Amino acid sequence: MAKQMVLNDAGKMIRSVWDEIPHHYPGIGTDEFVIMPNHIHGIIVIVKAGSRACPSSVQPSIKGQPQGGAPTMTLPDVVHRFKTMTTKRYSDGVKQNDWKPFPGKLWQRNYWEHIVRDELELNAIREYVRNNPAQWELDRLNVMFSDRQAFKKKPQKGQPQGVAHTEGKPWMV
Repeated sequence: MAKQMVLNDAGKMIRSVWDEIPHHYPGIGTDEFVIMPNHIHGIIVIVKAGSRACPSSVQPSIKGQPQGGAPTMTLPDVVHRFKTMTTKRYSDGVKQNDWKPFPGKLWQRNYWEHIVRDELELNAIREYVRNNPAQWELDRLNVMFSDRQAFKKKPQKGQPQGVAHTEGKPWMV
């Protein structure tokens, strides 16, 4: 039986923002995506690179003048806007729908990125994303797994035995 994540309203909102990305940002596409209890996995596709991304040797160079079409959004731009939109909508949900408040920031500061070079690699990453929910029970950031492992390991300084501290996010049922 394939395991899947069951989203609450906050998780559905995050999924909705992800699905809206290509409609709001020309040249940007989305691919495989999954929401986990404390993180997401998603593939962002830059489908239309501007001339600044791939300069042509045929274009004349006029000093001080922009060349070619406007550059497409960068990956950091897309991730920033995704985090901004989901944080805003989540904050609205806290105020209007009694969603669980989050301490500090909803998202971590950074993110992991990888440039996909070919179809074989893309398919492997898609499979990893699709299968991630089935691996959740073994994830070291899963509170239940961490609690089981805490009893097997020597506690770290300042951490009582049998207690594992993780920062979960409130978008799962």
